[in-house]
Amino acid sequence: MEEARNGEEALGACRQRTFDLVLLDINMPGVGGIEACRVIRSLAPKTGIVMITVRDAENDKVSALEAGADDYVTKPFRLRELVARLRAVLRRIHPEETPELSVLKAGNLEIDLTRHLLRRDGELIHLSPREFELLAFMMRNQGVPLTHVKLLRTIWGVEYGNELEYLRSYVKMLRKKIEEDPSKPEYILTEPWVGYRFRNPSDPDAPSVGMDDE
Repeated sequence: MEEARNGEEALGACRQRTFDLVLLDINMPGVGGIEACRVIRSLAPKTGIVMITVRDAENDKVSALEAGADDYVTKPFRLRELVARLRAVLRRIHPEETPELSVLKAGNLEIDLTRHLLRRDGELIHLSPREFELLAFMMRNQGVPLTHVKLLRTIWGVEYGNELEYLRSYVKMLRKKIEEDPSKPEYILTEPWVGYRFRNPSDPDAPSVGMDDE
């Protein structure tokens, strides 16, 4: 483990050696956290980056993700929360060498990517093609904060990005079909002002259950 006192030292260290994981404070002295994140991502595409942000600075969270951060934790935070986020990122960047699965499971959900089928507690759940694409993408990226823009452009196309209400309507429809209580979602959690995060209840490092504030 190595500690840097400012942005310049952090960049210098990353230019000299490879790290599995980097923890950056968005307000660190010298080169700002966002710029440092962007440079480190260009130097080390496979390094995990977690950004410490300020709770009320929603734009900083989006900027951190767009700069290449894998996740973020907001101040003030508990050490347990930080460790869980770090462990989750490490697990994602060092997956076991296994073939890509055609069936993904999370809690009582099972999605067959090849046959385009979703089962909840063993029962088939009907999804429209777009609903299936959205849920499949989220389940492929379990635990990862996904911005509104990323979801819109990935599922609907690069010309999309500002149709926030459009995305919200699809998320609401999905929640009605997969959640026990859509007002207290266990799977599709809202990241306020940022986007969404798919939670696997079976993951010990999964974030807390959220409220449907939309």
